[in-house]
Amino acid sequence: MHFITSLLGNLNYGTILFLMLLESTVVPVPSELVVTPAAYHAASGQLDVFLVILFATIGADIGASINYVVAYYVGRPVIYRFANSRWGKMCLLNQEKVEKSEKYFDDHGIVATLTGRLIPGIRHLISIPAGLAKMNYWKFLLYTTIGAGVWHAILAALGWYLHSIVPEDQLNGKIEEYAEYIKLFIIVAVVLAAGYFIIHSYLKRKKE
Repeated sequence: MHFITSLLGNLNYGTILFLMLLESTVVPVPSELVVTPAAYHAASGQLDVFLVILFATIGADIGASINYVVAYYVGRPVIYRFANSRWGKMCLLNQEKVEKSEKYFDDHGIVATLTGRLIPGIRHLISIPAGLAKMNYWKFLLYTTIGAGVWHAILAALGWYLHSIVPEDQLNGKIEEYAEYIKLFIIVAVVLAAGYFIIHSYLKRKKE
């Protein structure tokens, strides 16, 4: 954890990519504590905000692809065994969380790979059920890129906004405060979008 803390204190495009890679596997790295401060620094001219979003999304794609490939080839028993192991617990992982991500994927189909990237507790695990279901990789990567890109753009917009109202020594506290509102808004938006797709699909099948 000291290693991750030191990276968080030295944000550049390389560390942003690496930390988002970790966040999209099973390592507990909060993306809001990476992308938002990076965008905060971009607002002062230290980084480019568009490159922050780009490198964060590339890192998320790589990390999610690692989860996907592992799940695709090793299967559910090994995934559950790791989740219940000491190493899994060190990564704040357990079987219940994996099952929760699988249920979300089963309930929402392949579009869950996109919407799941926006939901706390699901975001970094949604690639596992996609791999277990042997979803087409390129479709998985497309949806992951869109979902991760949207999430990082939201966090970057928050960081850019906070630069104008919050001194840097108060930044993390404000990020946590605003992040809760953003998460609530996104969950409501995803539920509404999922409801729309379900109703639309039902009406289409009924018509056919």
